Amino acid sequence: MVNVGQKAPPFTLVDTELKMRSLDEFKGKKVVLSFFVAASSPVCTKEMCTFRDEWNQISKLGAQVIGISNDGPFANKAFAESQHLNFPVLGDYKSQTIRDYDILMPDLLHVKGYDAAKRSVFIVDEGGNIVYKWVSDNPLIEPNYQEIINFLKK
Repeated sequence: MVNVGQKAPPFTLVDTELKMRSLDEFKGKKVVLSFFVAASSPVCTKEMCTFRDEWNQISKLGAQVIGISNDGPFANKAFAESQHLNFPVLGDYKSQTIRDYDILMPDLLHVKGYDAAKRSVFIVDEGGNIVYKWVSDNPLIEPNYQEIINFLKK
């Protein structure tokens, strides 16, 4: 299990433009990793749009938001474009990073074999260490956005 104080597991994942993006490219910045369940689902749309709407404040606090789901790049691209998301949305279509962060939710909505990420937020500091962790076993529960903003202000 990945916990606060540990090094963030590295990843290289595909973005909506089919470019490979890695956690390493954001070294030196705080990174808000927001793992979401499924592109275009109602709760995920609300979550990603909240991060979009808070982007200016998050950016002023020296942080970068990255959305990650196990959707492929084409579903993520349609989602990101339709919602005008202003941060990278990455596809972990093999669920390897999701497993590395120990947040795999098997059989989403009781559909056998339909695995997804648990709705989760990790904040990684400038040195690559996890300094904040929130994970929900219930895909309908959103993170506490104000708590995340307040944590970034520290």
